[in-house]
Amino acid sequence: MALTIDLTSAESRSALAAKTAKPDKPTLIGLTRDELAVALVESALVPERQARMRAQQLWHWLYVRGVSDFDAMSNISRDLRGALDRHFTVARPQIVEEQISADGTRKWLFRFPPRGAGRPVEVETVYIPEEGRGTLCISSQVGCTLTCSFCHTGTQKLVRNLTAEEILSQLLTARDRLGDFPQRETPMGAIVPAEGRKVSNIVMMGMGEPLYNFDHVKKALLIASDGDGLSLSKRRITLSTSGVVPEIYRTGEEIGVMLAISLHAVRDDLRDMLVPINKKYPLKELLEACRRYPGLSNARRITFEYVMLRDVNDSLADAKELVRLLRGIPAKINLIPFNPWPGSNYQCSDWETIETFADYVNQAGYASPIRTPRGRDILAACGQLKSESERLKKSERLALEAMMIAGHGEA
Repeated sequence: MALTIDLTSAESRSALAAKTAKPDKPTLIGLTRDELAVALVESALVPERQARMRAQQLWHWLYVRGVSDFDAMSNISRDLRGALDRHFTVARPQIVEEQISADGTRKWLFRFPPRGAGRPVEVETVYIPEEGRGTLCISSQVGCTLTCSFCHTGTQKLVRNLTAEEILSQLLTARDRLGDFPQRETPMGAIVPAEGRKVSNIVMMGMGEPLYNFDHVKKALLIASDGDGLSLSKRRITLSTSGVVPEIYRTGEEIGVMLAISLHAVRDDLRDMLVPINKKYPLKELLEACRRYPGLSNARRITFEYVMLRDVNDSLADAKELVRLLRGIPAKINLIPFNPWPGSNYQCSDWETIETFADYVNQAGYASPIRTPRGRDILAACGQLKSESERLKKSERLALEAMMIAGHGEA
């Protein structure tokens, strides 16, 4: 019988901290097979003639079996396991906090060790269970440079990009916690899909702009989709961008995953305010890049994210202009009820207004689902992620969460 770790206790946190990566040893997580082989040879742990075979063994243990300790690699000799442990680490990041929403959504605050002369950094990762699938929302940066005015994450200044290892470690740790590796048990009471993988989909929609960290995101997603490892279908991986136009085509060519665009406005003047990157890459350039996205078809549509802000972007005229702008692009439009956060200057559109907007877009031939807000009570919903030490005091957070639950009910 699996147990859920209570991370509110100092003992539990200490036990998890003992398994976290130490900054004095390089990690093997996030390396390609070729890089693994080179690391083994350069550290003089294996002869060059064995390097590819040993690299494949490590790859299997890391990404098929999900181990985080060299001692668990039973088909590798004891001496080599000891040598690997002295030179490298495959440990997970520290889990500083785990929160579980009333709807089953889980949010983790992960702490990664320092890089170079830097400090330890923290990021948030969210798991959203649904009927038939479980989606993990992964962060690509600590903080964000884009300062989108409706987004809580955008109020945290960029600290640094995450490495491929740190991006992958969010997926590996989530699968650990959910019992999604072989011979692992799901925690009692956890809400997960009844069959198949617990984490079946991933979305690069957490903290940061993925395309401002292209190389590390590319490397992590290619490892996540490798058929001999984590083996996630590229059709089940979605990368969301606010509109870094030069990297959009590269995403399709070099990574090949599904694309989502944080659109949120149909006029340049309004989008300049809501999504300031629009000043650099206006709507005409952004939509042209979408039309040229490699592999685009009705079976491989682009998702356009559109947050519903009362009296800002939610009129019927906005809906009509949205349909006009997207004409000719195989697309789905996700309408996102605005998720409140402390200090925000916006309000969520009325439900009747959102439904009217959705009906018009649907009648024009575009799927236009209204995203059900998930994890609002733990600030895990879209646009609510943030990690700084300026986080609310516990008493303030609980008061805010109670207010949000009372104010939104089933919405």
